Amino acid sequence: MAIQSGDERRKAIRSVTFLGVAINAFLIILKLISGILIRSSALIADSVHSISDLTTDFVVLIGTSLSHRPPDETHPYGHKKIETIASQFIASILLVVSFGLLWSAGTSLYYHRQNFPGYMMIIVAAISVILKEIIFFRTRKISRITDSVALYANAWHHRSDSLSSMGVLIGGIASLLGWGYADQVATTFIAFMIIGIAGKIFFGGIVELSEHSADRESIQELKRVLSEEKNISSWHALRTRKLGGELFADVHVLVDPHLSVFKSHEISVSIEEKIRNELSKPVNVLIHIEPDKAHRKAKM
Repeated sequence: MAIQSGDERRKAIRSVTFLGVAINAFLIILKLISGILIRSSALIADSVHSISDLTTDFVVLIGTSLSHRPPDETHPYGHKKIETIASQFIASILLVVSFGLLWSAGTSLYYHRQNFPGYMMIIVAAISVILKEIIFFRTRKISRITDSVALYANAWHHRSDSLSSMGVLIGGIASLLGWGYADQVATTFIAFMIIGIAGKIFFGGIVELSEHSADRESIQELKRVLSEEKNISSWHALRTRKLGGELFADVHVLVDPHLSVFKSHEISVSIEEKIRNELSKPVNVLIHIEPDKAHRKAKM
């Protein structure tokens, strides 16, 4: 069930993001110190990945704060697209990180660098994987109930850090078995996975910024409510779009032309309330009342 209140939505996003900040800060220190002590370039590189994760946490916090500002004269529909822009920025960071991982693994393979860091690398990588998977699932869950694209993008950034640490973990295990190139091979595979995730997030943001209509399920719910409304003759010109976690919709409805302005207004308010109650996400609805000319002719 989606969170309808703007304040509750903001609190939920901030709460899970601050949890991510705490986990990332801990992992940065753990990976960096351990990497230096055991001279593991993979762990040091993984700590840099965690730093990029920490950066995107702050991007989400800033983007969410700005996107929840009330409408003003220059932004009458609010500032919710800032959240979508933040998700684009996160996707870009993911792409940069993935290409950096490819470059690191590629150069290491080219120069035949083998690595045998020992058990410390496995322990640190395992801790990182567990913590990042916990925060990934938690962040993804909150992103779904708040319908936040920026938080969804950040969830997958957490997952990319988990996958990066998984590569380090596999490399550490394989190095104990005598294969010094396992880290590079696993990192290459993970980098391509991250590129796919970043591409999906980036494309989703482009779709939203291009004023794409709402998702099919929401449109079907809107059509059902309108079709079941007994106080109108028919409806047409339904238009939808998505801004951050909010759905905007406007539609023309035909009513008996002999109704008073007050009664017609009551009908429009009733329809708006029904739509808000039926849909599982925040909806901003505008109903345009039109006289049913066929109804007027039938009365004559």
